[in-house]
Amino acid sequence: MLKERMMSDLKEAMKSADRFKVGILRLLMSAMQNESIALKGKGETGDLTDEAVIALLKREAKKRKESIELYSGAGRGDLKETEENELEFIKQYLPVEMTEVEIKKVVDSIVASGDREFSSVIKKAMAEFKGRADGKVVANIIHATIG
Repeated sequence: MLKERMMSDLKEAMKSADRFKVGILRLLMSAMQNESIALKGKGETGDLTDEAVIALLKREAKKRKESIELYSGAGRGDLKETEENELEFIKQYLPVEMTEVEIKKVVDSIVASGDREFSSVIKKAMAEFKGRADGKVVANIIHATIG
């Protein structure tokens, strides 16, 4: 499981005194703990599946991307670099993103089946991608395909 892999990586980072890895992994583990507590509050078991961990990591990656844009606009290269390093570290735990060509093939097959409504096409496409594609890219490809 992904969570166990991250725990193992945290232990290794602590042994090797890698402050950057320890810091980001602790932050991610804390976010997972908070997510688990939120699930327990909703009456669920609180055990995070790999899909839930991936969704959490995607949210964390999105935060980093937004921060990079803000820091770039504000001329804060030092903070931008830190966010970029954290984003690259988080990406190692995420599934490999699909290429635009692969996304287009799936969208084309959905549209070819007779479905031409945007909301329906994106819902089917995102269900098939299972977190391996950026929603903005998928939306742009769908708009280009169905007009």
